[in-house]
Amino acid sequence: MSKNLIELDNITFRYEKEEAPVLKDFSMSVAEGSCVVIEGDNGSGKTTLFRILTGLSFPEKGEYSFDGTIITREYMKDNANSKRFHKRIGYLFQSPDVMLFNPRVYDEIAFGPRQMGISDEEVEERVNDCLKMFNLQELAGKAPYHLSGGQKKRVALAAVMSLNPDVLILDEPYAGLDKGMQTWLTQFLRDLKSAGKTLIVATHSGELLAEATDETITME
Repeated sequence: MSKNLIELDNITFRYEKEEAPVLKDFSMSVAEGSCVVIEGDNGSGKTTLFRILTGLSFPEKGEYSFDGTIITREYMKDNANSKRFHKRIGYLFQSPDVMLFNPRVYDEIAFGPRQMGISDEEVEERVNDCLKMFNLQELAGKAPYHLSGGQKKRVALAAVMSLNPDVLILDEPYAGLDKGMQTWLTQFLRDLKSAGKTLIVATHSGELLAEATDETITME
């Protein structure tokens, strides 16, 4: 039986100057190698949950444990801890425009490995592998802001995968994609799960991932 890689225990979170918490006494666990789909209306707390899971926000109450380590603001202030954590968790934002800021597609994919201090030779190998994986070879020298929405999403996903994370968190990955790209993405996510990756996906299109989904959590 797979171990729980992620555990949230009675998490409460509210943004500054807001009286009502976005999350209140929220608990969940995610087994290693599983696919969990998160459903819920806009404003139900899905993005806030993902910010906590990726160490971008921290709960005012409760505990977040990743692979046996308690993730806190103090823990993440240590650069070595932060790098170790972010190597293992990749986060695809709902809008790829939030993630893309480098002058070339090649540099977008190389950015994460470079930040982690990976050697130039390995960075080049990882970038080339991702360019091939996502069929982006002809776009390597182009500026991301010149690309279509589907191309931007592929570049953003390639940038996340360049670190080969154990956990992939995706916020509405199907948004803005045509049917062909939706089919491609579904197969890609199934392949990742088959390879042992852990997936957490917020989507209004959960039926596309039904065959790979181990658990669905509905947030209200």
